[in-house]
Amino acid sequence: MSTDLPVLRHGLQCQLFPLLEEQLGLLGDKDRMFLDVLALLPDDLGLQRYEWCGNGRPPAPRLWIFHSFVAKAVYGYATTAALIEALRSRPTLRRLCGWESASDIPEECTFSRAFADFAADQLPQRVHETAVKLHCGPKLVGHVSHDSTAIEAREKRASAAPAPAAEAPPAPPRKRGRPKKGQEPPPPPPKRLELQPQRSLAENLAELPCVCDNGCKTGSKGQPEYWRGYKLHLSVADGDIPVSAILTSASLHDSQVAIPLMQMSAGRVCSFYDLGDAAYDARAIHEFSRRLGHVPIIEPVQRGDWVPLDPAQRQRFGQRSADERVNARLKDQFGGRTVRVRGALKVMAHLMFGVLVITALGIWSRLC
Repeated sequence: MSTDLPVLRHGLQCQLFPLLEEQLGLLGDKDRMFLDVLALLPDDLGLQRYEWCGNGRPPAPRLWIFHSFVAKAVYGYATTAALIEALRSRPTLRRLCGWESASDIPEECTFSRAFADFAADQLPQRVHETAVKLHCGPKLVGHVSHDSTAIEAREKRASAAPAPAAEAPPAPPRKRGRPKKGQEPPPPPPKRLELQPQRSLAENLAELPCVCDNGCKTGSKGQPEYWRGYKLHLSVADGDIPVSAILTSASLHDSQVAIPLMQMSAGRVCSFYDLGDAAYDARAIHEFSRRLGHVPIIEPVQRGDWVPLDPAQRQRFGQRSADERVNARLKDQFGGRTVRVRGALKVMAHLMFGVLVITALGIWSRLC
């Protein structure tokens, strides 16, 4: 590969495509999309810990493997084996990722070990956070929409949670029935939504369940939809740019992740409005959004104190379709339906490569 190609790739501008085509040949639409994504990645991806330390055989360049997984999301390869086959048979794609010849491409087991390291270190999440702060942090965002989507996984439903350790004292059993005359009943334990506003983001994320189980959501036509796997919660800014993502168990209700999503998004962008469907209509969520200085616009649930959205709020609420478009693009184009890994960490890493691609394309469309 030419020594000038990495500089061109990371400082990419639209007028440089002809120069790249002189070195690599004719570029297709997917090749240009791939270059757009690589151009908006941070310069420092935090790959220093994967470099050769002087012992044993030097590892395959992790930067090139990271680029290959980005290419897997862009080109829509369902498996790592299909990605490796494309790298070996397509010189243009191979050189864009970093390899000069097909013999330099490592075996599938090397890709799998690198992916496991990326997932354990949450590298795609950290790269996405850095990109959002770098390109969207200095700007004001009008609306941030919150929603979730079902993620089907090819793994068994997790068993029940293990019993607490023996050294931990068990909680006293709660007496059944009504209390005695003149005796006050014990207060119920606080709910998750009551505790989340007083907790930090790290504490809220650690408390959310993220094991594979069964989930159910109401479809677009009102019918129930069932699946086994996980649920991806996204916060999407104007321009279809995902700014935050959290993976949880499929059975967890959307409202339980609203406050952590708001905390995560508030640390990355400055926004004015929080948009959500009826699943987020809870007093704690409204109050926390206002505490952040935002205006919550959430579809109200039709109950006793039901008040519909006024025309101005209804017009702003229409911006929530950005989240639905991002969910559809992730599933239809960038790997949301081709989850072939197991475990929450690996599933999240696989999805975040797709989210990273959508984020880069959204930022690029705003810049151009």
